[in-house]
Amino acid sequence: METTEKETPAAKRPVWNAGRSVGAKRALKPKQIWEIRFFLNERRRVRDRALFDLAIDSKLRGCDLVRMKIGDIVNGGQVRTRAIVMQQKTSRPVQFELLPDARASLLAWLERRGGTVDDYVFPSRVDRTGHLSTRQYARLVDEWVTGIGLIQSEYGTHSLRRTKASIIYRATGNLRAVQILLGHSKIENTVRYLGIDVEDALALAENTEI
Repeated sequence: METTEKETPAAKRPVWNAGRSVGAKRALKPKQIWEIRFFLNERRRVRDRALFDLAIDSKLRGCDLVRMKIGDIVNGGQVRTRAIVMQQKTSRPVQFELLPDARASLLAWLERRGGTVDDYVFPSRVDRTGHLSTRQYARLVDEWVTGIGLIQSEYGTHSLRRTKASIIYRATGNLRAVQILLGHSKIENTVRYLGIDVEDALALAENTEI
């Protein structure tokens, strides 16, 4: 069958993901979490340490993380132990815990940052009334992972979202709990997101006695 003139340009058009690393980004391991914390502490990057800790504990998408306001995580001058936000993608609320390390780093940042409950936790450096952009957040994550010697293309903002969820799943095998924590509407989405395969399922089954 001959190729028409209309089909030729399409055939020559480069694939959209040519040269790009696609697929799920790796979750961080506990050792790597502490390496990044040390990296940021050594450089006295108070804002970045607070952003990193909040990203790990909240398990939020980047678009939800950067839009968080001080009032979302602070009550009566103290950082909450639990917080709840409305997800932009799903319009569903999701609740998360803030552990001592995250509360301490957030408090240190907010004491330096100042502001009111209606201000963004992480303001834009270009427009102080706006919030940190998702693009800048992604650049920061690239900086953090390369700073501890990881391959940049293998990690991204979703690595931080997946990290605690993956650790909880590996420790408990409780998909339903992870689904709730990630704010997924369907458990199938959680399975895909965590990259659970047949080997994982069989390993869980072998360790479950009835």
